[in-house]
Amino acid sequence: MVELETERLRMRQWREEDFDVYAGFFADEAAARFVGGAMSRETAWRNMAATVGHWVLRGYGLWAVEEKASGAVVGSIGLWKPEAWPELEVGYWLTEAGQGKGYATEAATRARAYAYEVLGATTLVSYIHPNNEPSKRVAERMGAVLDGIIELGENGPHCVYRHPGPE
Repeated sequence: MVELETERLRMRQWREEDFDVYAGFFADEAAARFVGGAMSRETAWRNMAATVGHWVLRGYGLWAVEEKASGAVVGSIGLWKPEAWPELEVGYWLTEAGQGKGYATEAATRARAYAYEVLGATTLVSYIHPNNEPSKRVAERMGAVLDGIIELGENGPHCVYRHPGPE
């Protein structure tokens, strides 16, 4: 499993000891409303296991994002393409403690570079719920542009933000 770093963040594999942060995020309806909604601790465990398993099946996935300065896990950012997902996605969510610091843009930009430079991806998108204004702003800061709206399976309508291609 590949680990990445940015100036302020370490992007690494999820560990069992991170589960309280993961479950805490998904227990909060307001926090999780745009990434599948609130879930029980038991369901969050299965969800986290699927996130870890994505790495085994695809060779890439969502990293746990850790502040270098504190060692605190502040969210999850990376590359996601489960079965039936239309395109490779740059996805991101942050805990309340990680929000408002530019971490999503910083780590998602690093994940996008990894997708282009290492995986050889030629296009990437971010699927964003139409009401998720903070995530739209992150995508726009990264240079992504609205490319339409699709029905994203059980997740309902989502805006497709297309990222600029590799340089």
